[in-house]
Amino acid sequence: MITLKEALSLSKEELENFKNELRKKIELNKELNAYIDVENVGEGVPIAIKDNIQVKSWSVTSGSKILQGYISPYNATVIEKLKEAGLSPFGRTNMDEFAMGSTTESSFYGKTQNPHANDKVPGGSSGGSAAAVGAGLAIAALGSDTGGSIRQPAAYCGIVGMKPTYGRVSRYGLGAYASSLDQIGPMTQNVEDAAILYDIISGSDEKDSTNAMKDDKVVPNLNAARKLTIAVLPKYIENASDDVKAAYEKAIEALKSQGHSIVEKEMMDAKYDISAYYITATAEATTNLGRYDGVRYGNRVEGKNLEETYYNTRSEGFGDEVKRRILLGNFVLSSGYYEAYYVKAQKTRHLIKDEYAKIFNDVDLILSPVAPTVAPKFGALANPMDMYLSDLYTISVNLAGLPALSLPIMKNSEGMPLGLQLIAKAYDEQTLFDGALSLEDAVAYKA
Repeated sequence: MITLKEALSLSKEELENFKNELRKKIELNKELNAYIDVENVGEGVPIAIKDNIQVKSWSVTSGSKILQGYISPYNATVIEKLKEAGLSPFGRTNMDEFAMGSTTESSFYGKTQNPHANDKVPGGSSGGSAAAVGAGLAIAALGSDTGGSIRQPAAYCGIVGMKPTYGRVSRYGLGAYASSLDQIGPMTQNVEDAAILYDIISGSDEKDSTNAMKDDKVVPNLNAARKLTIAVLPKYIENASDDVKAAYEKAIEALKSQGHSIVEKEMMDAKYDISAYYITATAEATTNLGRYDGVRYGNRVEGKNLEETYYNTRSEGFGDEVKRRILLGNFVLSSGYYEAYYVKAQKTRHLIKDEYAKIFNDVDLILSPVAPTVAPKFGALANPMDMYLSDLYTISVNLAGLPALSLPIMKNSEGMPLGLQLIAKAYDEQTLFDGALSLEDAVAYKA
């Protein structure tokens, strides 16, 4: 598959021929189930789009039954930015329903397979985007990351996935899961392509009240030769698998070979991250999903009266995982438990942010695992608690609003990719991409 950088130099005719070949290739690999459908907007470089990002005149359903029949009346800001830069939304990728999941198994459209092993998950919730890029069925894709939903599937599928600082990329037109955590980001074949796509979609937007209104670009200043101080977390990875530990050691040696300084740091037990994240995310999801009632959007299941119509529509339209999170969100926001759970979660979130700030007083980047293991088999995370624990290493980044980038380091003995992430301080994407480019050069991962 040609890179995004290479594709940007193709002529209009060459792009049209490429898209026709890509359609055939997608059809031949239908069993992967990376794409829900393959529509195209414009004549530019084709970019796959996650099914929760609004593209005008497309069916956009967030992987849910409840939004069947909904046609988007407008473009998300990131789609407008793609079109302005000569890129073209091409194909809607599969995802966990309303981005709630870590395996893409909760999708209304069925599970997506990992391109490296069809009995393993591609990760989630941006599993379709990751599988499409990993299988060579997309030059690049957009995903969304609420608690690791770009970085974890990127690590499982052997590609690069980048979560920007909260507010760097407009959320206007993104189907909301948890509004204080969600960010759209690039999923690409290499770090340079991620930087190119990040530059295109990031920047100020008055339609998004949480936007940081920053328009600086990273590509013109990319510098893999910069010498950085990078923190490693020996105790933090004690519960990771031997494969992940081996990848971590390889990455440390690779960074040292590039002349970077390595220092050891400690972080508090990740179990606090998980508690704070799932309380915060489900509370916000409960509010955001209140709009899907069978009246304004998508599917409706009629009842004898309005209340019964709401009940029937939501009962039939939402899957089990979404219902579980709505129930949990309502519980933590209820009058008897709000102080005990939600308020404590926000205090813990503040502690997590302070902890990162303290570490970044001494270092430029942090090297961290993305997931405790390689991609598990289908059904291995059927227990919700096991699924939630698989987000162990990614969710603190979202709680603190920081940028992070996952890149492949090596493959294990079964040929499954192992990815790690670099984390930077808020709004320091330049250092993040510089460090990631250096690490990518040093490990020389072979897809």
